[in-house]
Formats: sequence, structure tokens, C-alpha cells
Amino acid sequence: MSVTAGELLWLAFAVIAAGVVTGLLAGVFGVGGGAVIVPVLFEVFRIIGVTDSIRLQLCIGTSLAVIGPTAWRSYRAHRARGAVVSGVLNVWLVPTSIGVGVGSAIASVASGGALKIAFLAIASIIAARLLFGGERWRLSENLPARPVMIIYGFLIGLGSSLMGISGGSLATFALTLHGRSIHQAVATSAGVGVPIAFAGTLGYIIAGLPHHALLPPFSFGFVSLIGVAAIAPIASLVSPVGARIAHALPPRWLEIGFALFLLTVALRLVASMFV
Repeated sequence: MSVTAGELLWLAFAVIAAGVVTGLLAGVFGVGGGAVIVPVLFEVFRIIGVTDSIRLQLCIGTSLAVIGPTAWRSYRAHRARGAVVSGVLNVWLVPTSIGVGVGSAIASVASGGALKIAFLAIASIIAARLLFGGERWRLSENLPARPVMIIYGFLIGLGSSLMGISGGSLATFALTLHGRSIHQAVATSAGVGVPIAFAGTLGYIIAGLPHHALLPPFSFGFVSLIGVAAIAPIASLVSPVGARIAHALPPRWLEIGFALFLLTVALRLVASMFV
């Protein structure tokens, strides 16, 4: 693929703004920011001519590579405030990593349209629970037994890999179903993103290697190194600011804001399916 120097600069500068938004979202909602990075990069890669058959995979892989350091900074900021639910991350470490591996393998052969549908379905369910579910969508007041938590972990890793997110949205959904407050769920979910991001990045690098002829310059498998270099440092610096904002907001405001954010991203992806 031939790309001019001007187009490379456009790619670099266009994603810087996404870095600021990504960092804030990581702190406020405990998400790695993939729901912002993926749609932004989808437009950027479209402009520079990346073929539709591998464009979404490249967006997801790049998103996961950015999420690792961003999620770590966000998690540390939340942990300092004592909001992380103890023990959850230890239980989820292995099953989420396995789920990410399975999701990466699926993504290597799935169509871009199938990945969009997965993203839309999961984001819409989570948003509906936050906006309309309330106590009716609570399964219990306590976290389930370890075997059920392991299943949750696998599904969080699987969904995260297919959606190009850190798992924060899915982990928040699972934890609030079992009596954790939105602040506790957001704080704990930030930590979930760290192993998911690193495992997912490795998976997408391997999955993208056979497609190197279709990828833009400075790509390592399904990871754009320019996209990572432009977004990750800014997002990591901004995420602690988002964490402070999250703890200053009333729980219901945080739930509504999170839901509206997910619906906005979902609607944007719906629109992209008809363009």
C-alpha cells in the first residue's frame, strides 16, 4: 500500500484528539477507551485507503495496544481511593486472558461486519441495563462463587477481544449485576483492562501478520504503531484526571453518562454500516 507523507501526518494528528478523550473515559468510566479509539481509527484508516476487509481488525488491534498503559494509570488512580473490589482481579486474570486468545482467533477470520454487529449488540445491552434496568437487573447482592466468576472472566475477555475494548464495559456490567456500586465497578474494571489489553495486542499482532501486504506502513500485524504512539502517551497522562472526575460524580450521573456514551458509539457504528 502506497501512502504519502501527508497522509501519514494526517493519521498521526487526527488520533491525538482521541487520546485526550480516551484518557478521560478511562478514568471516568473504567474503560480503556476502545469504544472511542475504534470508531476514530476506522475513519482515519478509511481516509488513507485501508481495505474494508481488514480495517476494523486493524482498529481493534491498535485500540488494544493503547489500552494497556492507559488502563494501568486509571487503575492506580482508582486504587489509591480504595474503590477496587479486592480479589476479583486475581480470579479473572487467567480466564480473561484465555477469552482474549479465543476472541483474537475468531477475529482473524471474521468479517468486519460481524465484528460491528458484536460491538453493537454488547454495547446496547449494557446501555439498556444502566438506563432502564435499575434494581430489576440485579441478580444478587453478593458476587457469585468462583466457578461463575471464572465464566464471567472468560466472557469478558472474549467480548473485549471482539470489540477492541479493555473489558471495562463488560466487567462493570457483571459487577453491578451482583450488588457492586457503579464506583466500585468502574474502579475494578479499570484493572481488568491491563491483562486483557496485553493479551489482545499479542493476539492481533499474530493474526495480522499474514495480511502485511494490505496494511499501511509502520503496522505490526493488526497494530498501527503510529496510532499507538499518537494516542497512548496522551491518554495515559489524562486518565488520572478522569478518575478524579468519576469519584466526584453522583452514582446515577455516572451510570447515565456511561450509558449515553455507549449508545453514541453504537449509533455511530450503525451509521458506518450504511456508508
